[in-house]
Amino acid sequence: MALEDRPREKCVRLGLQGLSNTELIAILLGTGSREESAVSLAARLLLTAKNDLYHLGKMSREDLQSIKGIGEAKATRIVAAIELGKRRQSAPIPVKKSVTCSRDAYQLIRSELSELPREEFWVLLLSRSNRLMEKVKISQGGVSGTITDIRIILQSAFSKLASAMILCHNHPSGNLKPSEADLKITKKIRDAAKLMDIAVLDHIIVGDEAYLSFADENIL
Repeated sequence: MALEDRPREKCVRLGLQGLSNTELIAILLGTGSREESAVSLAARLLLTAKNDLYHLGKMSREDLQSIKGIGEAKATRIVAAIELGKRRQSAPIPVKKSVTCSRDAYQLIRSELSELPREEFWVLLLSRSNRLMEKVKISQGGVSGTITDIRIILQSAFSKLASAMILCHNHPSGNLKPSEADLKITKKIRDAAKLMDIAVLDHIIVGDEAYLSFADENIL
């Protein structure tokens, strides 16, 4: 089999959606035998399961091991994958938190930034409905500052298809007053994000037990 047609290499190139059921099972099997490839063994396994994934899911480890070429290790990997699929299907869908005010944003980032001995810069990436998509750490510095790369911030937002973001950083000194550098970097990020149709909704400065919101202070 040509290298680019092997299931693992094909998965890297096309993604899981580009693989057939046989190729996906071949990845689980890992290897074939001297007589046949993993893809051929996977095809034979599917044929035993009547080419039906539901029927395959009902097969026990013993059923799988009765197929020539499938030993205990291969059978265990397959039943483990099937069990994971069942558990995911029954798992509750997590409800993403919605950000409606500066207090919501502060509560989301508080555990990451409060009481740190050094300054860090984070971003909260939000969906169009202002639900949290991801918290991203951008940089880490010293006691009095950290370097913030606008390109990394925009790349993070763009890669997640975020519609909005909230900037967050801490002041280890406990002084919540924004510095001139804080004001300048906020404006630069806001203007750059605007070009990509991404809104900067706020900038939160976190202290030990309190915070300051640029939006609340009308300095955004």
